[in-house]
Amino acid sequence: MYIVCIIIAVLVIVADQLTKYLVTSNLELHESVDIIDGVFRFTYIQNKGAAFGMLADSRWVFIILSVLAIIGIIAYVIVKKPKDKLLMTALSLIVGGGIGNMFDRLGLGYVVDFLDFCALPNLWKWIFNVADSSACIGAGLLFLYLILDTVKTSKAEKALKTENDDK
Repeated sequence: MYIVCIIIAVLVIVADQLTKYLVTSNLELHESVDIIDGVFRFTYIQNKGAAFGMLADSRWVFIILSVLAIIGIIAYVIVKKPKDKLLMTALSLIVGGGIGNMFDRLGLGYVVDFLDFCALPNLWKWIFNVADSSACIGAGLLFLYLILDTVKTSKAEKALKTENDDK
């Protein structure tokens, strides 16, 4: 399972860096190319903030927080040795996304963003990248895991209580 998780994280990093390379090699800064007219386009921007451009000009804060989060996740996996596939997939996606964006922050001083859903400009205005997507999907899967695990634990506790009450 751990090899699969490493492969997932590495694939996220490679896909993220490759797509960013293709965008920066083929688009000028702030240039847009429609992929699905009026719905989705590639727009090359340089994000100096956190996810979706929040808190710009805090590069070192994000680098330090990213490093701490990645080390924390890896330490958790080494110490706890979780076996749940959903949990491990979620953590792999988060780590891969974090490392992908950290490479940009360290090497460029900003993160390359380009995925631009423009269909709902009043509801969605953020431009993001593969690493952001991976980290968000990982966070969603982690949230799902926590809900499922809580329900499973609660059912097990109720079954144990019922069993003890019957004795």
